[in-house]
Amino acid sequence: MALWRRVDPKHPSLARYAEQRAASLQDRAADAITAFAGSMGFVYLHVAWFVLWLKFEPFNDAFPYGLLTMIVSLEAIFLGTFVMISQNRADVRRQVLADHQWEMIQAEERQNEQLLDLSKRLITLTTEIHALTTEVHQEVKRPPA
Repeated sequence: MALWRRVDPKHPSLARYAEQRAASLQDRAADAITAFAGSMGFVYLHVAWFVLWLKFEPFNDAFPYGLLTMIVSLEAIFLGTFVMISQNRADVRRQVLADHQWEMIQAEERQNEQLLDLSKRLITLTTEIHALTTEVHQEVKRPPA
């Protein structure tokens, strides 16, 4: 059982974006790290690590917390960087969706303009047909000369 699960996007624009990210080794690595770092498996691993560290006091230091503090600080620096990478990726995904939505709105607007033009032409034709039909009825009702 995986500690985290990758979800493939269903939206075509996001699927294309995911394919572009999958093509880059560094993007795949960043995605894998951020996916794991944002999971409960990551939390469990750290709880176990801290318990073992405190229990066995590595290197028989009189005060083993200095090295632990340095390691945790370095990890926090890298995790902070990966959080920013993840946020940037989320921003790009939102922009991809916004761009796609904008394209859809523009296409709908063009279609609406075409429908309005078609409606105006239908009204004009209907008005002309009505005028001609009225004229034909008047000619038919007119007594012969």
